[in-house]
Amino acid sequence: MGKAFKYGDNVDTDVIIPARYLVTSDPEELAVHCMEDIDKNFAGDVRPGDIIVAGKNFGCGSSREHAPLAIKGAKVACVIAPTFARIFYRNSFNTGMPILESEEAAAKIDAGDEVEVDFATGLIRNITKSEVYQAEPFPPFISKLIESGGLAEYVKAQNGGGQ
Repeated sequence: MGKAFKYGDNVDTDVIIPARYLVTSDPEELAVHCMEDIDKNFAGDVRPGDIIVAGKNFGCGSSREHAPLAIKGAKVACVIAPTFARIFYRNSFNTGMPILESEEAAAKIDAGDEVEVDFATGLIRNITKSEVYQAEPFPPFISKLIESGGLAEYVKAQNGGGQ
């Protein structure tokens, strides 16, 4: 369970992690600057398990994997939006960052609401408002990718730990 951070439509990758910080791919270093151009207090206020809720087309812009890495480095439990930009969608799962599509949840969850997500069922519970929303649950393969920490770690595990 975590607190919701709410943003609007078309949050692009340059807002998620500004280009001036792309000198590293370390998720924890990126997390220090995550969302700073749209929410200067995000990095200081976010806690492990918190959730980003946004409008349509979250993650549009460049194809950099740094964007989901920065969010993951900030220990965000997941991002909920009605739609995601295609490359951000793919990069999220490839880096092990859970995202859920739910138009209803994105519309009804407000900043500061306490939210709980069950990836196996796709249920999103808004504890603050005593409401439940449905997203598509993760298929088994996507669950394994996320549990492994992303595609690279998943492949290493499948190949006997990279040997």
